[in-house]
Amino acid sequence: FISTVCNFMSHEKCLKNVKIPCSCIAPSLVRVPVAHCFGPPGHYKRKFCTVCRKSLESSAFRCEVCELHVHTDCILFACSDCRQCHQDGHLDHDTYHHHWREGNLSSSARCEVCKKTCGSSEVLSGMRCEWCGILAHAACYIIVTPECTFGRLRNMILPPSCVQLFSRNFSKLHCFRISENLQTESDEDDDVDGSTQGSAKDVQISTDSSKQTLKIFDGNDAVKRNQFRLISVPRIAKSEEVVDAALRAYYINDDQQEYELQTFTQQVLLSDDVINRNDSAEDSNLGSVFRESVPEACIIRAKPKDEEVIRIYPAWLKVGMAYVSLRVNKDSTAQTVIKEVLPLLGRQTEFLQNFKLVEVLMGGKQVQRMVLDNQELILNRFKDIRKTSIRQMNQTRFYIAENSKSIVQVNLFVGGLPPQLSPEEYTNILKEELAIKTNVVSVSHVYQAQGAVVLQISCFSEAERIYMLVKDTVVNDKPLNAVVIPEVVASKIPQNCCPLLVFVNPKSGGLKGRDLLYSFRKLLNPHQVFELTNGGPLPGFHTFSKVPSFRVLVCGGDGTVGWVLGALEEIRHKLVCSEPSVAILPLGTGNDLGRVLRWGAGYSGEDPYSILVSVDEADDVLMDRWTILLDAEEPAEGAENGIAEAEPPKIVQMNNYCGLGIDAELSLDFHHAREEEPGKFNSRFHNKGVYVKVGLQKISHTRNLHKDIKLQVDQHEVELPSIEGLIFINIPSWGSGADLWGSESDNRFEKPRIDDGLLEVVGVTGVMHMGQVQGGFRSGIRIAQGSYFRVTLLKPIPVQVDGEPWIQAPGQIIISAAGPKV
Repeated sequence: FISTVCNFMSHEKCLKNVKIPCSCIAPSLVRVPVAHCFGPPGHYKRKFCTVCRKSLESSAFRCEVCELHVHTDCILFACSDCRQCHQDGHLDHDTYHHHWREGNLSSSARCEVCKKTCGSSEVLSGMRCEWCGILAHAACYIIVTPECTFGRLRNMILPPSCVQLFSRNFSKLHCFRISENLQTESDEDDDVDGSTQGSAKDVQISTDSSKQTLKIFDGNDAVKRNQFRLISVPRIAKSEEVVDAALRAYYINDDQQEYELQTFTQQVLLSDDVINRNDSAEDSNLGSVFRESVPEACIIRAKPKDEEVIRIYPAWLKVGMAYVSLRVNKDSTAQTVIKEVLPLLGRQTEFLQNFKLVEVLMGGKQVQRMVLDNQELILNRFKDIRKTSIRQMNQTRFYIAENSKSIVQVNLFVGGLPPQLSPEEYTNILKEELAIKTNVVSVSHVYQAQGAVVLQISCFSEAERIYMLVKDTVVNDKPLNAVVIPEVVASKIPQNCCPLLVFVNPKSGGLKGRDLLYSFRKLLNPHQVFELTNGGPLPGFHTFSKVPSFRVLVCGGDGTVGWVLGALEEIRHKLVCSEPSVAILPLGTGNDLGRVLRWGAGYSGEDPYSILVSVDEADDVLMDRWTILLDAEEPAEGAENGIAEAEPPKIVQMNNYCGLGIDAELSLDFHHAREEEPGKFNSRFHNKGVYVKVGLQKISHTRNLHKDIKLQVDQHEVELPSIEGLIFINIPSWGSGADLWGSESDNRFEKPRIDDGLLEVVGVTGVMHMGQVQGGFRSGIRIAQGSYFRVTLLKPIPVQVDGEPWIQAPGQIIISAAGPKV
């Protein structure tokens, strides 16, 4: 047997065991509707659409938060049953049930209950819990205990009950801080193209002359957007058959007697009393819907009714039933419905004014709520919705809710402001640039060093206005950026839970960051995953500022790790957990820090789940960090007549190494090459090839670096040998894993460690020497070991710190230990 609505297939003998709800009734089984968060359309191999169950051969959408995949033209019928990752102001429960999603499992997946294979690459099959990842057959999953314990990663997951976010006016992409630069120009345009072209694909326009293809609109809204579904019916079909096919195309399983078709003409929209095909005079002898003049399109309409049975859901009232059915007639108002429903729910009726009737439209992309006016006639409301769209009527339900005064509080992080100003000055800039209404907007946190503030906004529309406006605002030639951030209620975090704060740099190493963002949002709570190109590390640290104990995972190159550690250093005094441990998923080119801490030489597509397990099992080690003060005594190059002022001193942080001379020069040339053609630098192999090429060009150069600099170590003058490069190393890995110091014992120096408060100073004689070190044939020239260094530059020299190169003007460089170890 095959379902004519959703293509579900079953043997006759298996029919009695089918437990999967069809796409047409799935929405009615959702307890708490949560919209999906669809990213840009893409191509997903070996995946199946959850609505029509066919494979995704053409471009399709996937939810960025759960495992849902849908065709472009099925997106309108996606059930709003996404994972609930935060409390939205009116919801409060601490036990979690499994969040089951059907299918798209690997063919090696095994059922938790019967231990047999439950996945398939041929069809949509098997069930998976979106939180704990447990797998089961559709027939077995009902036996699994309903409570979900979050599985192996439970200690790292931020429980949804601890996260509060008032998200009403924001799209899901805003709530989860998913960058929209990949989004197509307009969602609606997408839908239009999708539904017109996609449905054509579904029906496979029949060349059979006995068949007729017909465009079906489901209401005025579809006509305006030109969104239709195509159905293919026999030319001699009765009107009931056509109505039935049209309802199926829109995933509606109502009785077809309640609907009729109108021939589509431009007047249909202007006047409602167009003569319907079914009521026309020739109805008596109408054998077929189609006469000689074949209509091109039809609109499906609901026949008017004098009374209906509706379901009322007891929103968040603690009641032991899913819904109450109620008969309404043409005199029923929202108020009379409330009056009749309350006794059925065991509530007293004398306080009618304490309750409201809420209409909820459960769209796949957005769940919209609207409080109905007490005098609103319910049947008229139904008539209006159906006229707009029959599909929308199918996705609309009614809730009875208490009139509690809910306090709205949206937190908006605004960065890119001028640093080191007072809270009043920041408020004035925001008043001037964004015209903020101070009666509903207050500055709750100020990060002066970073030029960032957190706004608390008690009005949805004002929050949305500011968010949209910030994107187009520039202050002192610097664009502002805004991030919607959730509030983490620390008191609700379980005792043994140490949530993981994940930072991903999507631009690092071969652009694998995008896939990792998606995987970590799936495996954890998306509210604990932050994209570094969207406001940097600060929004993440601010969100976790009250969490008593957390750890950090940085996905990126050594530069990204330095960026996050620098931000941590600046904000440490504002965190309850002031010294979180940091793990690294190396995505860069060199990844020296990742190698030393044994996270590997670079990510090459390992399973993100196993990476999280490794992070959970990892041990803490301490590491020194160093502060470098660069004080140029001469004005920067290009100063007119040399009258320009000298540059102010610059302070940078160092984790790995600092190089002067040839090492920094190669890094600078590589940096320039990457800036000229960034598109080419998307693989580690290519990046290293460019390094080699740059090195070969410099092979014959001879420099006398030892004549251009002077070195003091712990107040003692050090004589430099004849070298081309001088390198200060904090970790035993340099230039993608080479051991520059060497392993042989030396009675002049102590054995280097990353937490001994000492830096090692090494010299190289040129490109050939560096190549031999990289190949493991030689080590560098050991020069000194110490905790305080002063380098005097006598002429401009290339300098690099942790892979960031520049030309440093003559002057002093002082290197000393930074604050606490990390």
